[in-house]
Amino acid sequence: MKTPEYVQPIEQAFKAKANRDEAIKMKKYMKGQFEFFGVKSPARKEIYREHKNKYGLIPVDKLEKIVIWCWQKPQREYQYFALEFLTRAAKNADEEIICLYEEIIITKSWWDTVDGIAANLVGPYFQKFPKKIKSFTTDWMKSGNMWLQRSCILYQLKYKNKTDTRLLHKFIEPLASSKEFFIRKAIGWILREYSKTNADFVINYVKKNKLSGLSEREALKWLSNQK
Repeated sequence: MKTPEYVQPIEQAFKAKANRDEAIKMKKYMKGQFEFFGVKSPARKEIYREHKNKYGLIPVDKLEKIVIWCWQKPQREYQYFALEFLTRAAKNADEEIICLYEEIIITKSWWDTVDGIAANLVGPYFQKFPKKIKSFTTDWMKSGNMWLQRSCILYQLKYKNKTDTRLLHKFIEPLASSKEFFIRKAIGWILREYSKTNADFVINYVKKNKLSGLSEREALKWLSNQK
């Protein structure tokens, strides 16, 4: 597929900054699942800044096409770019964009993109369109897809005192016995983050609910470090 005009400067910048040695290290860090140009985070941020200043955010009428194009490319930096620019535009996202979010959760899924999609895209989306929460999270929980389920757990990661603990329990309870590392880790992570807002809730939740050792340790880690 031809490179969309908007992305051409990004493509050129990635190729110009490519570093084979770093690419090998980055691929190894991601368990060999993705190819890389080898452009590290500081350089990517500079590329993003220059691109936004010159071309703005992704044009709304081309957004889905460009994001899908980025997700089809082998180099992971393209997905990082799409995620970064989707996040910058999240507050202005329309009601239909949740389908795109779902698509990029289940495509080339790994923690490095899914966690950002959950916390920075799905989270703000559900705050803006709360009526969409029930239908989508119900489907995601039933899907059997670990990454959609992890997204249900983590989308409230930045909600703080706006966290819906009833819903959080609804997501955690059926997954608490999961053997999947990324599910167990997500349960602990969301509880650890919420412990910074409501320590008593998390302490009591861990006491009253059977969680994996990993989930429990992660949930109480921040509180333990405060002693």
